[in-house]
Amino acid sequence: MNKLLCMLELQQKLNDATNGTGWEKGLTNQGKTINWRRCIYMESAEMIDSFGWKHWKSIAQPTDYANLQIEIVDVWHFVMSLVLEFTHNNGAETVEELAKRMAQTPEYQKINTPLPLSFGTDDALMIKIENVMRLSLIPVSPEMIGALIEEFFELAHLGALNITQLYRLYVGKNILNQFRQDHGYKEGTYLKIWNGEEDNAVMKQGWENHPDMTPDALYDLLKAAYPA
Repeated sequence: MNKLLCMLELQQKLNDATNGTGWEKGLTNQGKTINWRRCIYMESAEMIDSFGWKHWKSIAQPTDYANLQIEIVDVWHFVMSLVLEFTHNNGAETVEELAKRMAQTPEYQKINTPLPLSFGTDDALMIKIENVMRLSLIPVSPEMIGALIEEFFELAHLGALNITQLYRLYVGKNILNQFRQDHGYKEGTYLKIWNGEEDNAVMKQGWENHPDMTPDALYDLLKAAYPA
C-alpha cells in the first residue's frame, strides 16, 4: 500500500466532507475563508508548548514527546491540505504524481523505514518547527511548497516518526476528526476532554492497544469511550 498516496486521498475526502467540494478555491460551502498557511503556523505554535521553553516558568518541565508527535500529525493535515490546494489550482500534476514526487525526496527517504527512529535534540526540533512556521508565513510558490514538504519530513524524522507511525497516527486523527464532526464539533457541543484525558490521547492509546484494528473499529472504540 502506498501510505503517502492514501493519506493524501484521505485528506482530500476529509476536506470535501468538512468544507464542501471546491474548497481548493479558498472558501468553505458556508462562505468561510480557508487559510491553510495560518493553520500551519498556529498548530506549530501549539507544538512548541510540548517543550518547557519558558525560562521564567516551569523551568523543570520535561518535554512531552507523545504530545509532540500528535502535534506533528496535526500540522501534517494542514501541510497536505495546502499542497493539495496548490496542486489543484495549478493543474501541474495528479495526486498520484504528487505522491510519487514527494516520495522521491531525500527527506522522505529518512522516514521510509520500518525501524523506529530516535528523537532529535530539543534545540534541533525547535529549529525545524520554526522553519515550518517561517515557510508558512511567506507567499505560496512552487519553491515554497517544495521547501515546506522537505522541512516537514525532516521534522517527522527528528520527531521519531517513520512513515508507518505517521500513517497510523494520521489515520487515527482522521477518524477522530470524523468522530468530532459527527458529535457536535462545529456546533460547539463536542467534549474534547474524556474522563480527564484529551481525545487525542484516547485515540493514540487505542492504536497502541489494538495496532491491527481497522479505521471502522477505531471509530467504534471512540464511540464507546465518549462520555456524552
